[in-house]
Amino acid sequence: MSENRVTMQQKKAVAERAKGCCEYCRSQVRFAIQPFSVEHIIPKSQSGKTTLDNLALSCQGCNNHKYNKTVGRDIVSGNVVSLYHPHQQQWSEHFAWNDDFNMVIGLTPTGRTTVETLQLNRDGVINLRRIYY
Repeated sequence: MSENRVTMQQKKAVAERAKGCCEYCRSQVRFAIQPFSVEHIIPKSQSGKTTLDNLALSCQGCNNHKYNKTVGRDIVSGNVVSLYHPHQQQWSEHFAWNDDFNMVIGLTPTGRTTVETLQLNRDGVINLRRIYY
């Protein structure tokens, strides 16, 4: 088996660590209509390793929007900034919920860029949040 392939043990460990939530948009596995993925935070195409500290649980929407991106443009400053790294940064430092818990608000350049790049407030995700929050 290739060292670049995510093992079953790694998938299990990543899912347990994430407590059943997408590490980006916080969607819950139990409400998902598509399976979640274990994705490389730093993509393999950019020399990202298949190690637990570089793997994150991601819903299909976040995984599709992130693809191989690690940076994006901040909509406020226009600067290119790094996307949120779920194992090197704290979610609450970069994001908050609006009053109804339907939308993720980016608090920092990294947070805003991640909200925009990964489309954390996609219509389907907002509809699900209305149901379970």
